[in-house]
Amino acid sequence: MYTPKMSSRLAVEALGTFWLVFIGCGSAIFDAKFVARTLDGQVIDYGIGHLGVAIAFGLAVTTMAYAVGHVSGAHFNPAVTIGIAVAKRFEWREVPGYVGAQLVGGLLAGGALAGLLSSTGRPVTGNLAANGFGAHSPGGFALGGVLIVEALVTAFFVYIILGATKDDAPKGFAPLAIGFGLLLAHLVAIPISNASINPARSTAVAFFNGNGAPGQLWAFWVAPIVGGLIAGSTFAWITGERRDDMDISGSTDMVENAAVDDEGRPVLDIDSDEGQRSIS
Repeated sequence: MYTPKMSSRLAVEALGTFWLVFIGCGSAIFDAKFVARTLDGQVIDYGIGHLGVAIAFGLAVTTMAYAVGHVSGAHFNPAVTIGIAVAKRFEWREVPGYVGAQLVGGLLAGGALAGLLSSTGRPVTGNLAANGFGAHSPGGFALGGVLIVEALVTAFFVYIILGATKDDAPKGFAPLAIGFGLLLAHLVAIPISNASINPARSTAVAFFNGNGAPGQLWAFWVAPIVGGLIAGSTFAWITGERRDDMDISGSTDMVENAAVDDEGRPVLDIDSDEGQRSIS
């Protein structure tokens, strides 16, 4: 097995983050409170509500982790990338590239959603499922509560990732555990902050949304990253197990898509049974 080219890994991170934002935020924007009127004037509520949006986010990360997780490790989230780097399961030198790719994918999805909403004639400002606190929190939660909840649920989400990708975890089930973890985190966080858990997801829609979201965006970088740092720095201490040799990154058996060293030789990866492990 070989380490995939960085270009492939970054493209996959952008693709997966696009899908996560487009499906998750798109469900919140278009489906959460969807109503239709019949020919006789009856109004029918087809909205999927908070539960439906939470399921959409969970399934979005699960499907992409199965589809392309073997290429990049399926982070799709700067807090995850930083958290697993702290846990020594990912190379720090690769963190900036991954975070940049996630932001690009997220912003493209946010732009697409803004364009779709604008095409309906509805105002984009304030209607793009942006995260917020105070007056911009769905439940009116203050900054302190939002920071605590965002950090807490992100920490547990990263704990799930670190545990589900261990070598003795059930093979092939990591994306399910991670998707269910994200779903559960959203069930708690949607009424509080509109559920960030992911700085790229928050950035993706904040500037298109306006209405105070850009000014509050800092909170949805700080809190999730703090959560990732907590999980990454304490997982080995809590479990008593170190897995520093198990990178949560991609691998490929196609030498033509392998990264090469300074001498032009394909970079060998450690076989997953011996330590290397992606989310899928």
